Amino acid sequence: MHIGTAGWSIPKEVAEAFTGDGQHLQRYARVMNCAEIDTSAYRHHATAVYARWASLTPADFRFAVKLPQAITHDARLRRARKPLQQFLAEVAGLGDKLAVLLVQLPPSFAFEARPVRSFFQLLAELHDGTVACEPRHRSWFTPAAERTLAALRVARVAADPATVPEAALPGGWLGPQGDGSGVLLYHRWHGSPRVYWSRYEDDWLRRQADALRAWPAGADRWCIFDNTAAGGALPDALKLQGLLQT
Repeated sequence: MHIGTAGWSIPKEVAEAFTGDGQHLQRYARVMNCAEIDTSAYRHHATAVYARWASLTPADFRFAVKLPQAITHDARLRRARKPLQQFLAEVAGLGDKLAVLLVQLPPSFAFEARPVRSFFQLLAELHDGTVACEPRHRSWFTPAAERTLAALRVARVAADPATVPEAALPGGWLGPQGDGSGVLLYHRWHGSPRVYWSRYEDDWLRRQADALRAWPAGADRWCIFDNTAAGGALPDALKLQGLLQT
């Protein structure tokens, strides 16, 4: 189970839970076991920067990294080889602490099978790790789109708020049946009703904890809180962590 936030900011409200010396990431990583790097969507980070972040975290800590918007939003997954190669060379600095690549698509990006297949096949050629996709156009939540992602072994993010009801549940590649091994369940919770600002009610978090427990133990379950605008992400992540430990 991986529970964390987009970034590793520590609001004053919960600072007492992250004691000790060191930078924010060092303190954060003593309590949480993962973080999502989303600044990579907007600007490049040098390989040495990723390597330094990796060096500040424990051996079992893991990162997810969002692909650049130059690939996902501007080029809309086309002509991606060179920018992907540059991005992958940069994130290689994380070493074995790189766990998931996140492909978040713009809300206007409707599902098209051919460019989607071409892009994810290229990504698989260049990178043999786990990939999650967060589409936000309703055309992605159809049997045809689900089959395409499953065939490409790409997990579909479960998001809140959800574009359509199906968007709230994990989809795409859900791995083989059995103990859950090979399954990636990647949840991104942005805050609701006010995106990025709202905190989650305790009852909502309890329902999510129950749903996560229902999956086979071998599934790699990620829960990333992205409601960071008013500092709600880390308090919510701590609450969920506590619920799952009881």
